Amino acid sequence: MDTDNKFIIYQTEDGQTQIDVRLESETVWLTQAQMAELFETDRTSIVRHINNIYKVEELDRESTCAKIAQVQVEGKRNVKRNIPYFTMKLHVFPPSCEFREKICTSA
Repeated sequence: MDTDNKFIIYQTEDGQTQIDVRLESETVWLTQAQMAELFETDRTSIVRHINNIYKVEELDRESTCAKIAQVQVEGKRNVKRNIPYFTMKLHVFPPSCEFREKICTSA
């Protein structure tokens, strides 16, 4: 991913959910946890869906997944972890899936 990073905030109409997402070159990048929150589902459903996309080669992993180093405080030490981020391409979700509707109405 390039270094021209921007962050955007998705917030539901009722203000109950707010997600800060990474925007690079007009592409939104989210972690699995952020996707789960956005689509009001559990992370395992997101993981299963992403794995199925890669399994049937609907999308290429290299162009839709990037590991980004993040530092977090654990106890008294800073720990650096590489967190996978995924692109939010509308065609990732099939038309029958409720996820697609949420992406379209949240833009």
